[in-house]
Amino acid sequence: MKVLSLYHEMKVGRSPSGEEWGSELKTFKKVYIEITSICNLACSFCPQTKRAKNFIDPDVFNNILDQIKPHTKHIYLHVKGEPLLHPKIDLLLDSAHEKGFKVNITTNGTLLPKTQHKLLGKPALRQMNFSLHSFDGHEGSTDREGYLNNVLTFVREAVKHNVIISFRLWNLTQDNFTNAQMNRNRETLEVLEREFDLDFRIEEKVVPGSGVKIAPNVYLNQDHEFQWPSLDAPEDDGKGFCHALRSQAAVLVDGTVVPCCLDGEGVINLGNVHEKSFSEIVDGERANNLFYGFSKRQAVEELCRKCGYRQRFGA
Repeated sequence: MKVLSLYHEMKVGRSPSGEEWGSELKTFKKVYIEITSICNLACSFCPQTKRAKNFIDPDVFNNILDQIKPHTKHIYLHVKGEPLLHPKIDLLLDSAHEKGFKVNITTNGTLLPKTQHKLLGKPALRQMNFSLHSFDGHEGSTDREGYLNNVLTFVREAVKHNVIISFRLWNLTQDNFTNAQMNRNRETLEVLEREFDLDFRIEEKVVPGSGVKIAPNVYLNQDHEFQWPSLDAPEDDGKGFCHALRSQAAVLVDGTVVPCCLDGEGVINLGNVHEKSFSEIVDGERANNLFYGFSKRQAVEELCRKCGYRQRFGA
């Protein structure tokens, strides 16, 4: 594989509106690195990717870390796919630690009995996000209590290493208080309430879209069901704001750079880190057009105009 040198000399240009861009290196709160596009579940809320199924090679991962190092200290090992499927995730965590990164992992948690020994005690691991709604989102799931007990077995050990835990139930609907999903969620929440010896019902404390602390370093977040943006969705007027390329960027398993973690199909292809450096890509013409478009509260990319998540940030 061709190893690209880091692009430290930032070129200076102007946006279509005349604003100067490229004079400073872009930094991000986080960069997503998709280490696999493969998932072991088929959840109703998460369309299967049409991209090639693949696992990232550890050498490629190391090269990407070198490229993004000037831009962030925090990486998230997902876009699509289930990161715990990666057979060398322990080596990836070791590489991240050696290069000074902190790692967040989002997982459905079903593979923990086979993989927790690769995670526990890894100094790079900062946070584990568990998509508990995956249990009900995957047709054919059985033994809710067994699934949750496996997750909680891991959590008990992980918190000893100061790992932050976030439980997610992102499956609320507008009629959630009358439908069967409320009862299924209640079963899940009762297991958590018993585990952490809570003297309140979680629903009494949590607000949709935000979280509640249920133990030291342990949080629960509930929200409405997530809708992945799609070019097949209706287009709106494009007004609004997004943090894409401001607080985050993402690298797909094949090296394609996209502006955010919601572009699961690589529609907004900004470039590929195997052909051009990450620094050049996020300061390229298409990236800057998107960036400065949102500075004016305008989505310039078609996918962005069809993304409901953008509307959360207002006009």
